Amino acid sequence: MSWRRVLGRVAFVNCDPVFSFLEDRWNILSAPPAWLTGHLLRRDCLTAPIPTSDYALHSDELLLVPDLGIVSNGQVGSVLLFGSRPIESMRDIALPSDSSTSKSLLKWILRERNFDPKFLEMGPDIGMMLGDCDGALLIGDRALSAASSDPELVQLDLGAEWTQKTGLPMVFGVFAARRDSPVELVREAHDDMVEQYVKFQRDSNVRDAVIGAAAESIGFSRERMDAYFEQEVSNVLDTSSILGLTLFLNEVCGMKEEPTWFVSN
Repeated sequence: MSWRRVLGRVAFVNCDPVFSFLEDRWNILSAPPAWLTGHLLRRDCLTAPIPTSDYALHSDELLLVPDLGIVSNGQVGSVLLFGSRPIESMRDIALPSDSSTSKSLLKWILRERNFDPKFLEMGPDIGMMLGDCDGALLIGDRALSAASSDPELVQLDLGAEWTQKTGLPMVFGVFAARRDSPVELVREAHDDMVEQYVKFQRDSNVRDAVIGAAAESIGFSRERMDAYFEQEVSNVLDTSSILGLTLFLNEVCGMKEEPTWFVSN
């Protein structure tokens, strides 16, 4: 087939620093995290940030693209367990249909705490989820919005819990490409995405534009968005993040082999 210049991206603001201003060079396919795995496997896009647990399931078909991820080192702010009762009193928890890493992580955390609630998969609507269950797991922009409107319902930040238990960052999403992808095209995509993220970090005008657009898209203040990108979510996959990634793949996903990385030369 003829590979198209399409980059998959998560349809949440957590990827805005990487993908803003790339539309002139690439077509951008925006979708929920779990959907991007299928798009990538079907060659609908060249690369995409997919749930880390999905990479474990499809590691024989995929390569990890270095330097980029969806990472927290402590509180993540956008992967949250909500409920009106303490976690140890939750009889059932609604899980969102648009993620897989967060569901795997939550189940691991609860096993570590010796809790065994019933899980029910539902659409990511906190009202419906808490109408049927004691707890509700939400990710991304919906989690940010629910935490802002109903802070008393937040029971657990999954990123903070992982880092507290392991001492390592939590990698919720990895950037991946198919093993049969054209090397030159993947290299170009990698370089463009990294360059854009570096601009976000170093160029105050780019940063202000990205933060302003993100704040407007979900109805938050610029100050809250700035804190989110500065203190909670990062798109840098550094050495400590790779250690956290490897531990998650081994401990939570049961993946024993080392991840395979894209190498351009």
